[in-house]
Amino acid sequence: MDSDARPQRVTGVVIITLPPSDNPSLGKTITAFTLTDDVFPHSHQTQQREPEQEQNLPTTQVLTSPPPSPQNPQLGFSFSRLFFDNPRKLLGFLGISLLALLFYSFSFSNTFLELKNSNNDDEKPQSFIFPLYHKLGADSELKLGRFVDADKENLVASIDSGAIGTQKINKLVAVNAAVIDSSGTILPVRGNVYPDGSYFTYMLVGNPRRPYFLDIDTGSDLTWIQCDAPCSSCAKGANPLYKPTRVNIVGSKDSMCTEVQKNQKPQNCETCQQCDYEIEYADLSSSLGVLARDKLHLVTANGSITNLDVVFGCAYDQQGMLLNTLSKTDGILGLSRAKVSLPSQLASKGIINNVVGHCLATDVGAGGYMFLGDDFVPNWGMSWVPMLGSPSIEFYQTQLVKIDYGSSSLSLGEQDSNTGGVVFDSGSSYTYFTKEAYDELVASLSEVSELGFIQDASDPTLPICWQTPFPIRSIMDIKQFFKALTLHFGSKWWIISKRFHIPPEGYLILSNKGNICLGILDGSNVHDGSTFILGDISLRGQLVVYDNAKMKIGWTQSDCAKPRRFNSPPAFFEG
Repeated sequence: MDSDARPQRVTGVVIITLPPSDNPSLGKTITAFTLTDDVFPHSHQTQQREPEQEQNLPTTQVLTSPPPSPQNPQLGFSFSRLFFDNPRKLLGFLGISLLALLFYSFSFSNTFLELKNSNNDDEKPQSFIFPLYHKLGADSELKLGRFVDADKENLVASIDSGAIGTQKINKLVAVNAAVIDSSGTILPVRGNVYPDGSYFTYMLVGNPRRPYFLDIDTGSDLTWIQCDAPCSSCAKGANPLYKPTRVNIVGSKDSMCTEVQKNQKPQNCETCQQCDYEIEYADLSSSLGVLARDKLHLVTANGSITNLDVVFGCAYDQQGMLLNTLSKTDGILGLSRAKVSLPSQLASKGIINNVVGHCLATDVGAGGYMFLGDDFVPNWGMSWVPMLGSPSIEFYQTQLVKIDYGSSSLSLGEQDSNTGGVVFDSGSSYTYFTKEAYDELVASLSEVSELGFIQDASDPTLPICWQTPFPIRSIMDIKQFFKALTLHFGSKWWIISKRFHIPPEGYLILSNKGNICLGILDGSNVHDGSTFILGDISLRGQLVVYDNAKMKIGWTQSDCAKPRRFNSPPAFFEG
């Protein structure tokens, strides 16, 4: 056969698909293939929309050429031959690819989540962040409040319906309000357990809105503010008293009134126009008042302000230690599981998921933060334990199976030698142990006397204080002489139990006299006497989350510097 007659080798193919006759606006489809010696052809496909009047134009030729071969043939290799001839290399390649995929998901999942959530911000439950401050006073608080029978009718003599006068906003609020408006998320705060004694945040209530400083208290149900209705016994407080009008007072037949008075003696009062309540706290303090409903102005995580109608207490008669602790605050922020608590009210309106979190900083010069909603809950790295769900228990309580001081176990108590209850209470300054556990802990701590620590009975700060053999500036100077406490949940076996660690700085304080004092107290007369109470001193340095939707309590170590959103790993990382 003549060489000129030989068929030429085809190196490129162009396939042109004409549009259907009934819809020429779709245009032509042009597909180009490049044929090489490789097993798989390289395909380049484009779709061109042509107007109807251009259908008869000549087709543009698509030129293709094979890829250049390597300059050094010895450097070329087959990808499939490399791995199928060496299974170890294939497994190694797959392992590296998996790690790279996980790293990519951790690095960029936050961006994807925010892009995804940005389209549903109006529908998604929101989250609210609150700064925490310290009170100026050395009072130790013990909350765990409960409603008791007020046995009084229409206690409010009169309610002035006039407008509330203007007031100067506390400088601390003004400074941080500017931070809220500018950033919407991160707020600098301050606070400590001693000598200030408590953590509090502030809220904006009423119209026009006014700031009120409130103790954060996971052991209290009702949020209440000192008010002029008129007030029969109120402390000076940080801000002028809240002054309600008649329209703010909640009626006796309101569902919230029924909730508050559900455990009280039934009262038949046909003429009652208000809902009376009285709360008694574990330190025998009390607060008496009526329920009110008003606007609560909350700053969302993205900086916008949400106005909501919420029910709270208009407290006009405070007795006991409350009068001392209210010298720099205006009331209490109830954060328990009860339906009347603030998080439960917001969750019932669909504003948030019923989740509460707080993070108390260990540094003396810092305070921490708290939040409502689940936007700032880590999806991994948390230790979770089930929350006791009895209808009669509205505290955040879980089951304890073991407690250790160093390597020695402490007794949980006589009533139940196998388990004990633990309440997480941000309203208590210090931690309380059962009588048995407390006595054994004190006996174990007596070993520091051999190191030169001498008990100083003249120090009134706390029941047990030691003079140190040398001057110290902080707990960190002597923490090596004390051991850590470990609370075990779920199982007595160390390997599989969930553990809450309390280092020495989580139960010791440095008093004004320069002594070291034990911040764990005898809880014989607190609650039912058989419950451990974790107060602020032991909750510092931990992000603690109360998930009422899933009925669990979680924690993880944190510097509590600022709230932040967490990346979501694959489901098998969640614990």
